[in-house]
Amino acid sequence: MKTVIDNTKNILPGFAAALLIAVVAKWLESLLPVHLIGSSVIALFIGMLINQIKKPGKTISIGLKFTSKKILKFAIILLGASLSIGTILEVGKMSLTVMIFTLLTCFGGGYFIGKALKLDWKLSNLISAGTGICGGSAIAAIAPVIDAEDTDIAYAMSATFLFDMVMILAFPLMGQALGLSDMAYGLWAGTAVNDTSSVVAAGYAYSEAAGDFATMVKLTRTLAIIPTVIIFSLINSHLKSKSQKGERKSNTKTVKITGLLPWFIIAFLAMAIINSFGFIPTSVSAALKSVSKFLMVAALAAIGLNTDFREMKKSGLNPMIHGFIISALVVIVAIAVEYFIGLV
Repeated sequence: MKTVIDNTKNILPGFAAALLIAVVAKWLESLLPVHLIGSSVIALFIGMLINQIKKPGKTISIGLKFTSKKILKFAIILLGASLSIGTILEVGKMSLTVMIFTLLTCFGGGYFIGKALKLDWKLSNLISAGTGICGGSAIAAIAPVIDAEDTDIAYAMSATFLFDMVMILAFPLMGQALGLSDMAYGLWAGTAVNDTSSVVAAGYAYSEAAGDFATMVKLTRTLAIIPTVIIFSLINSHLKSKSQKGERKSNTKTVKITGLLPWFIIAFLAMAIINSFGFIPTSVSAALKSVSKFLMVAALAAIGLNTDFREMKKSGLNPMIHGFIISALVVIVAIAVEYFIGLV
């Protein structure tokens, strides 16, 4: 019991700071005459600005990490209470074609770009996975099975994160310029923006409907982690066997299929199933969706507070160039496929 109380005390300061910024962000959003920028983006950049002025101390850092990781996932789970399995399957069917082409662009184009920039294949593919699937989650899942170095992971995280920061601002503006519907924009953002939090920010900055759809597309896209991790485990095993000149022994870590699918995705689907059978009253579902959106804003505030540009500078140039080229290609391919199949 004492441990639980101590952990709660450690979490509260950072969590409270994120909630306070979320409240301010929602208030600032309400002051805007038109929907130019959403509270998610406002919260993210308030946090980043505060970090540049004064880096968060140890007192609130624990709570900020908890909010940016656990609370964001919890918010996504709550979002499932407002959805139905039929809706999720429909989203998956609509987004599958776009995702196939974006994944081919990431790993196919990433291979040649990585070669041109003389990047190690592990770093190159970590960046491609982060861009094509789901940012940090994909990088974290793939890194152990290819025995990636810590520096590779940091480079890949930085490269995908920096592009996301640009896209959070640029995507809503580009969507408006192209005259995209909420569904078309949500599909575009959900397949072309990297990390879940960034998809949430870019989606809801356009409209609530676009944010809902983008989040669903993003969660469907996350399922690509499973086959990707298995494929890279096999590739790394083959390369290690080849380098050991016939030795059969391999130190590649065992892949557990049950551990590849993030738990919050399973919980999200479970909530959607429960709602599909009518076990959640409409009023409760609407309330949970409101709570979900507010917690997402708080999570983005925490991410902003944890973002230090001085640390980002240490990542070097070539991995950043790789990340930006791949991400730009994905943005172009995703919208091009939408036009081609008649969704725009």
